[in-house]
Amino acid sequence: MVIHKNDMKVTIEPYNPEWSKQFEAFKKELLPLLKPAGPVIEHIGSTSVTGLAAKPIIDILAGIKTEKDLDWIPQPMMRAGYIYYEKYNMEMPYRRFFVKLSVSPQSLSLPLHIRKEDLIPPALTAPTYRQAHIHVLPLSSKHWTRHIAFRDYLRAHLQVKTDYQRLKEKLSTREWEDGNAYNKAKGAFLKTEESKAVNWYHSRSTPAF
Repeated sequence: MVIHKNDMKVTIEPYNPEWSKQFEAFKKELLPLLKPAGPVIEHIGSTSVTGLAAKPIIDILAGIKTEKDLDWIPQPMMRAGYIYYEKYNMEMPYRRFFVKLSVSPQSLSLPLHIRKEDLIPPALTAPTYRQAHIHVLPLSSKHWTRHIAFRDYLRAHLQVKTDYQRLKEKLSTREWEDGNAYNKAKGAFLKTEESKAVNWYHSRSTPAF
C-alpha cells in the first residue's frame, strides 16, 4: 500500500465509563432541541458497549416521529452549535447527520485520533476535535432498528464483541485515507453481524404463542 502524507491512523482507546456520562449530558441537551418531534435518544456505536475499545467519539441516535420532521431539525441543531453535514442527505435521505466539536486549548496538544479534516470550521481560532456524532432518523426506519439491534447484540454476545475488538485493533495499525476508508474496511464484518443482530433482535421481540 502506498502511504501518502495525508494518510491517517485510527486510534482505538480502551473502554472508558466516562463515555456513558458524556452521552447522558448530550441527551439532556438534545431532548429540548428536538422536543416537537417526540425524540427518543439512544447511545449507539462502540462507546455504548461496556468493555469494547473504541474511537472516543460518542455516537448518538435520535429517533423522531415522522420523516417530515427532518426538514426543520437542522436549524435548532445548528443554533445550538452542532455542525450539519448536509452533503450526506443525497446518499441517506432518511437521515440528518451532525457533529459536535469540542474546542481544545492552544496550550494542549491534540489527541492522537485528530486529523486536519476534523479541525472544522476553519474560522475557529482554537483547535477543535469531534466529540460526538448525532444521527437523526425516523423511529419507523429500518436503520433505527439496525443500530439498536447491533448495539444490543454486541452487549449480549461476548465472542462477537471480542471478534469486533480484534478487528478494530488490527485495522488501527494501518494507514487510511480517511475515516470512511477505515469504516469500509469493517464493512464485511458489520454486514454479516448486523444481519444476525437484526434477526436476533426481532426474534426476541416476537411474542411466543
